[in-house]
Amino acid sequence: MAGKRIRISSRMLFAWFMLGGLILLFSPLGITSRFQFAFARLFRWPLSAGRQMPLSAKTELSLKNDAEKKESQYQNYIANLEAELLQKNQTIQQLSGLRTRLHDLEGAKLIPADIIISSLTSRQSEFIINRGKDDGVCKDMFVIGDNSVIGTISDLSGRTAKVRLFTDASSTVQVNIPDVETNMLMQGAGNNSAKIKMVPVKHQIKVGEPVMLRKKPGFLDSAMVVGEVQQCKRDSKNPALWDITVKPSCDITKLNNVAVIIMNPQSSGNLSRAENAKASGGK
Repeated sequence: MAGKRIRISSRMLFAWFMLGGLILLFSPLGITSRFQFAFARLFRWPLSAGRQMPLSAKTELSLKNDAEKKESQYQNYIANLEAELLQKNQTIQQLSGLRTRLHDLEGAKLIPADIIISSLTSRQSEFIINRGKDDGVCKDMFVIGDNSVIGTISDLSGRTAKVRLFTDASSTVQVNIPDVETNMLMQGAGNNSAKIKMVPVKHQIKVGEPVMLRKKPGFLDSAMVVGEVQQCKRDSKNPALWDITVKPSCDITKLNNVAVIIMNPQSSGNLSRAENAKASGGK
């Protein structure tokens, strides 16, 4: 009997809901609008909670993405700092090693530089480095590579400079060979070599002997090695003279970085400032 009453009550409840739905469906717009507002006021809290749930989830996702982005930026920043520190330490070790091996440079300033453009042809031998007037570099300063002098600064701008190698056809420098008491001129011959001529055959020249760049006051205080004798034969035009071929002491084609010698840093800095003032019209 009780089960029968429950079934009737369920049917009656269903009928009432159906009747209420039909009444709302055919009621005027004003009445249904008031009913909607009343429903919204009555169930304001659950409805607002439902709206906040996806918004909260979206906010949490956005914050998570921002945190991951900032963490990635910090990691990249730290990686850049570590790479820069490693490069500076390598530069310090390199310059320290140069000073240890080349005692005559103890009073000089060495400016490390990277080779950014290289031009090595049958006659032209030069490259561009990433140092210039702004770094205190001046024209005719000597450049070191692999513990030997390889060339001079031939032209420069504020941030870059051109290095003319001793093997360039337009290069002429004063050199000597130990135990040979005579002045010599070395002329670039291209193809990664240079020539020494006008040396009398009375002087004994052996293959493999070092060729030293003579000192130049203000730029080089003592002789330094530039190459070695690769070949020595009698000059075809004048058999009384030697025709000496010199090869550089280092492999120019494998160089990635060099160092510019500033023998007197203070005076060189004054010279650089004077040249900049002259270039800017004396301002």
